[in-house]
Amino acid sequence: MIKRIGDRLAAYLEQSDRDKFLLTTAFVIAFVSLIGISMAATPSGSLVGPGSYEEKNTTFSMEQSVQNNGYSMTYLYAKSGNVAIKNYAHGSGSLNSESTLIYQLLNKKNHPLYTDYNDFSQNCIQFKEDVSMAYAPVRITIGNGYFAANPLDYNSLLKEKTWVKNYRAGTSMHHEVEYAHVLDKNLEINAKEKFNYTYDPVWEGLGYTQMKIKEDLTDGKAHIGVLQSNTDYAGKLANDGKTPLSDFTSLKGLGPGMLSSAMKNPSIEIDEDYWGTSHIEKNMTLEVPYYKKTSSDDWLPCCSGGYLTMPASYIGDAKLKSSKGVFDCSCFKAPNQAQFPRVY
Repeated sequence: MIKRIGDRLAAYLEQSDRDKFLLTTAFVIAFVSLIGISMAATPSGSLVGPGSYEEKNTTFSMEQSVQNNGYSMTYLYAKSGNVAIKNYAHGSGSLNSESTLIYQLLNKKNHPLYTDYNDFSQNCIQFKEDVSMAYAPVRITIGNGYFAANPLDYNSLLKEKTWVKNYRAGTSMHHEVEYAHVLDKNLEINAKEKFNYTYDPVWEGLGYTQMKIKEDLTDGKAHIGVLQSNTDYAGKLANDGKTPLSDFTSLKGLGPGMLSSAMKNPSIEIDEDYWGTSHIEKNMTLEVPYYKKTSSDDWLPCCSGGYLTMPASYIGDAKLKSSKGVFDCSCFKAPNQAQFPRVY
C-alpha cells in the first residue's frame, strides 16, 4: 500500500506544471462542491444542526387569594413568545381578591437528516381574576420609630389596569378602571399563538385573543379599548422571504411595524369610556389563523417523465420556450457522418 502511494506521488511530481495546476484546480473545485452540498443541507439561520432535536417547554401556574384592609398595590406581567399580559392595581380601603395565572412557553426544533425539517412553537397565557374593592381613607402605623408616632395616611381612589397583546395576530385589548369608590369585577383573559413551519414548506400560524369582563363600578371611570392591525402578522414571515429562520417564532425584524400600521390603518378599533356608576359585561374574541402550503420540485421534472409531463408553469416559462427543442428532442438529427474525424 505504501509503495503504491509512493508510485503515485512520484508520477505526480514528474508531470508538467500545467498538468499539476489542472489537477490541483479540479481537486479544489470538487472539495468546494462537497462543502456547498453539506451547507445546503442545513437551511440558513437554523438553530440546530442536521440530525438533531431540541425542545424547550416552560410552564408556570399560580393560584392566589388575598384579603386586605388598608392600602394595596399589585403588579403582574407575563410574556410567552409573542403574547403578553399586564395587570396593575392600587387603592386604599378593603380588598378581597382571588386570581389564577397559567403560563406555557413551548418551542420545538426537529432537524432530521433525511426528511423535512420542522420548527414549532405554541405559547399561551391564561389569567382569571375575581376582585371586590371598596375605597376608604386609612391610617397605617409602621414599626416603632417615627411612623409609629406619625402614622401614614392613605387616601387613594381605586384603580385597576389590564391589557393583553398578541403580536402574532396584531391584536391589543385594554381595560382600565380609575377614580372608583367601589369595584366588583370578574375578568378572564386567554391569549395564545402558534407557529408551525415545515421546510417543504408548510406555513401555519394562529393568533387567538380573548377578554371577558363583568363588573359593577360605583362613582368612577371605566375604559375599554380594542385595536386590530390590518396587517397579517400570523403569516407575515411566510411572505417577506427575508427574515432568517432563527426569527420565525419571535417576530424579530418587524420593528415597530405592528403598532404603526395598527394605529394608522386598523381593521378594528374600539374606544369606550364610561363615567359614574356602571354595570358592564363584555366578551371579546379575536382569532387570526394563517395557512399556506407551497410545493417545489427538488429536481428538474423532465428527467423522469419527459418534456410533455412537465408542469404548465415550466413549459410556459420564457427561459424554457427557447430550449423547447432540447426538452422534447425535436432538435435532434442523426448525423450522416462523423463531424470530428479520428486522428491517428
